[in-house]
Amino acid sequence: MVRTRDLSRCSDEELLELGRTDAQAFGVFYDRHEDALLGWLRRATGQSELAADLSAEVFAVVLSSLERFRPELGTGRAWLFGIARHELAQSWRRGRVEAQARRRLGMEPIALSDEDIERIDRLGSLPGLDSLSLLEALPSEQRAAIRGRVIDARDYEDLAREFECSELVVRQRVSRGLRVLRSLVGQAR
Repeated sequence: MVRTRDLSRCSDEELLELGRTDAQAFGVFYDRHEDALLGWLRRATGQSELAADLSAEVFAVVLSSLERFRPELGTGRAWLFGIARHELAQSWRRGRVEAQARRRLGMEPIALSDEDIERIDRLGSLPGLDSLSLLEALPSEQRAAIRGRVIDARDYEDLAREFECSELVVRQRVSRGLRVLRSLVGQAR
């Protein structure tokens, strides 16, 4: 009798390594992180359908890039969310979600039911707060700095030129704004 490996006990890094040749291993990684990614993307975009499209593209990029994952550089989850940040920033720049990785893998476009949209909305909501209003609660300078740095993934030098201030000032605005956001989220939980 051949014993099969219990994939649920594998680390993310092991799942990504195994996922290069084992679809079930990648499926376990996907199941483990789907909700967190959808919730994060829903909060970042404010739209369930856009979050679902981005999530599908992110996982397609991850699947097609498994050979490039290097566990010595960080965790599987960090790698996943790094790709997600990149895809989100690219979608903002292009004004649309790219489907290139999904097309390469032959994936069909996703169709969301009302239940799917409600689920994504729940994943992206913060108890006691409208997640879309969190950023609006910040002073305009902090809000602009966080949008530029965190959402659009622009570098500090570029933002400093746009805001006509030093990089240090932009860094302080981002830091202060994130501190306020953490406090708001903490109060809501």
